[in-house]
Amino acid sequence: MSKLIRDTHEEPQQQMAPTLLPLSPSAIITHLKTCQQLARDHVDRAFDVFLKSLFDAYDIEIDKALSNKDATELMGIQRALRKKSSDLKHYFTGYYLEGFVKFSKKKLNTTIGSSNTSINPEDLSIVENDDLEETIAISSITQRVDTYFAEPMWALNQRFSILNNGEPVTESSNPVSAIQFCDALRRSIKLIDINGHAKAIVYKVFDLQLLNLFKLVSEDVNDYLQRQGILPNLKFSLPKGSAPRSYLAEDGDTFGRRAEDYGISRAEPNPESAPEQYQTDLLAAIRGLHQQIQVRASATAAGGPVYDSEQLVTALASLQASAQSIAQVTTASPQDLVPVDISDIVAQLKAQLAESGEEESDVKRADMETIDLVGLVFEYMLNDENIPDSVKTLLSYLHTPFLKVAFIDPDFFEQTEHPARVLLNSLADAGAKWVGNDGTSQFDMYEQIKGVVNQVLKEFDNDIKFITSLLFEFNSYVKKVSRKQELTEKRAKEKAEGENKLREMKLKVNDEVRDLIREKELPSAVLLLLLQPWSDYLTFILLRHGDKSERWSEGVRVVEDVLWCIDHKVEESKKPEQRERMDNVVDALRAGFDVIGFEISKGDKLIESFVSLCELAQQSQSAEPAPEPMRNELERIAAEKAGQHLHDEEEVTPEEAQMVESLKMIEFGTWFEFEGGKRLKVAWYNGRTSHYMLVDQMGKRVDMESGLALARKMIAGTAKIISGSSKPFFERALENIYHKLNEKAEAIQPEPETQNANHA
Repeated sequence: MSKLIRDTHEEPQQQMAPTLLPLSPSAIITHLKTCQQLARDHVDRAFDVFLKSLFDAYDIEIDKALSNKDATELMGIQRALRKKSSDLKHYFTGYYLEGFVKFSKKKLNTTIGSSNTSINPEDLSIVENDDLEETIAISSITQRVDTYFAEPMWALNQRFSILNNGEPVTESSNPVSAIQFCDALRRSIKLIDINGHAKAIVYKVFDLQLLNLFKLVSEDVNDYLQRQGILPNLKFSLPKGSAPRSYLAEDGDTFGRRAEDYGISRAEPNPESAPEQYQTDLLAAIRGLHQQIQVRASATAAGGPVYDSEQLVTALASLQASAQSIAQVTTASPQDLVPVDISDIVAQLKAQLAESGEEESDVKRADMETIDLVGLVFEYMLNDENIPDSVKTLLSYLHTPFLKVAFIDPDFFEQTEHPARVLLNSLADAGAKWVGNDGTSQFDMYEQIKGVVNQVLKEFDNDIKFITSLLFEFNSYVKKVSRKQELTEKRAKEKAEGENKLREMKLKVNDEVRDLIREKELPSAVLLLLLQPWSDYLTFILLRHGDKSERWSEGVRVVEDVLWCIDHKVEESKKPEQRERMDNVVDALRAGFDVIGFEISKGDKLIESFVSLCELAQQSQSAEPAPEPMRNELERIAAEKAGQHLHDEEEVTPEEAQMVESLKMIEFGTWFEFEGGKRLKVAWYNGRTSHYMLVDQMGKRVDMESGLALARKMIAGTAKIISGSSKPFFERALENIYHKLNEKAEAIQPEPETQNANHA
């Protein structure tokens, strides 16, 4: 039976001082980064062991194969795994560590093989066998680990809830839990075309490896958080009554988990379900809430005549063809265009209907629901920070024709792939990617979106095929643009990575040379020789041949020989060796200067100075060392040339330091909006120098911004992160509407006392 974790105050002499709560954002990020690094160290080693065990397992299975065909298939998969082993490790580690980033953003909710495992046997025929077997395998692995390590897992959940600002954490939202390892494996093995028995072997081997890996990671993370004073006094005791529900399955729950264990209420749409199902569930929940609110508010008068849908469509057609709207979209600049007042549309609609002589009529409840829902979608659009202001305003003019679509075609809300919905998604997404708040755009995207809006306003009648044709044309254009942008961004990233590699080599050389000359008083000529042209030569050798090569060793040895030769020798016996080494060094220096194309006259002067210093040493004399300010300046110039910017003296406020740490958790592809509405994306990050490569909406490199400079702009309000989302616009809109209606429904929920009084 599992043990419950209790925070007790027994044995006070062994207690550690708890950390003051709540934790600051910077402290939380620091703890998460440390936990992430602790996990990385174990994951890197464990995955190598896993791969070796997996290859051995395939060898056994190949020997046991009943036919040549089976053996050949397994050998092919084994070869593919070996070929991509480094990629598999990279992706597995990346996917697992990504959980810490998602946790910091409160977006971690991994439920593979857990939340969706309540499968009815009668429904098994519609489930793909491969997917079902994989789900069962993952469920079995996670259940075994979670049961076996119940105590440390509960401790992790308790402690990570502190890092989650007190909000409860379960296995699905805990970045250290077994399900995160399984999900990382599931996603990474998609690199290989593998299924059936071959995939089953992968999970069997992983099952054996995961127990030990989880033991190491959970022990280190729990120990670290305990030492940091985060719930340091957690104690275990035998449970009373039933065990925690995350360890018990409901009757008929094939995989031993309940949705509630993962923070999912059965009455709510499950975001982990398939996108189509999730949006369908959202829509059903929205309609239920809408009806609930309307009934309580008595929104529609009963018994009076109502307009039919045909009358509504006719009135909407008149509003759509409004000369004023078309003129505004056609002639107004992005800065001058005013967004449509959604609430005013309903008033105009009723006024239009009233002109038909049916003043006493009203809109039936179902149609009013459609009007409200379309209005809420466009209201969300006007508040969606992902979409630039200029595009929001432009797209708001689609409200009326899209309301007409909703009446013409009931599938508008029911089908996730409805052409009008997909068109709206595409327009919003293209605007977010390639248009600025002020209407400036790349690839002429604003004008393209404007052209679509104009065509809808002028030409859309009652034929949905017209929308489909617009969607096809617009998406064709977007695909071409995307290919150009991706190629440009890829080239910018590759160039930055190349520059970074060169910078890393220069820094390594600079560190190597400075280590050799540290605490040695040297003349300025020698410092200049070693820190500049010879360092350039060593960088060339390091890039071309690597630090394990003989050429690199010879280059470093030249530095050592230079230092040895200019050191005055008291013993006469060493002077012949000194002359011989001097000649060898001179030859090596000339050869090195030729390789890097160093200016001959400057090279000759440096070599002459070196020879003079050697002759002085032959006379048992030492040259005057460079003054300290000169040496410091030469070392500073060399360090900056290598790419090391020395800002140690620059004061950083606590707020700036916290912001810099927060920026380290952002993902590639994060968009920033700068003063004036300019949008730039983080395409690459240099971890050593903490510099972010920012590209524009065409994918071109614009700047390499330091983390501190970026943090200061954010604090000053001249830059902000745009909370991007991989979900399509319409899904985001439905989520937002659902949460708002849910809050509204709760707000007008009658109090128990009122209900009792009314009942009485």
